[in-house]
Amino acid sequence: MAFAAPVMLEGRHVRLEPLAREHEAGLKAAAADGQLWTLWYTSIPSPERTGAWMEAALETRDKQGALPFVIRETATGDIVGSTRYFNVDTTHRRLEIGHTWYAKRVQRTAVNTEAKLLLLTHAFETLACIAVEFRTSFFNFASREAIARLGAKQDGILRNHQIQPDGTLRDTVVFSIIAGEWPAVKRHLRYRLEQ
Repeated sequence: MAFAAPVMLEGRHVRLEPLAREHEAGLKAAAADGQLWTLWYTSIPSPERTGAWMEAALETRDKQGALPFVIRETATGDIVGSTRYFNVDTTHRRLEIGHTWYAKRVQRTAVNTEAKLLLLTHAFETLACIAVEFRTSFFNFASREAIARLGAKQDGILRNHQIQPDGTLRDTVVFSIIAGEWPAVKRHLRYRLEQ
């Protein structure tokens, strides 16, 4: 069995479901809320590129042990975004949470907080990870703030880390939460959900 085997994670506000081809229409609708694909520093699919984006995500699952999810809002049943475990390192019990995006209407709501609580709880308490990493573009200031609000600490910046589709070079900001920090981070996230 894979280290990060497909699993459904459910809370009060969201349910994280393993990505499947039947989620395409819901993902298109979520990305259209705010025209998220126009943000130059992200890799959110446009409606016409959603199928190819899904195939690439499923290929990372099959070939690299990633675990992509759709995020379903429990109140409405709507798919409101996507996230995944990737850069899974079974030997060193580490992984990254990323490729996360949300429909504009649910940004800065309980959706992200609970989704991260579910993912981190599974990573630390079921998979026994020693560290969970988050990465984002230097210019994605909203994402950087959101990651810091979770309780992750900035590890550093990888300069000229990636070549973007338009040829520009991306500096990547790296954050992490380590196992010893998890109890306090968990308490913090639960507190935020109660507010």
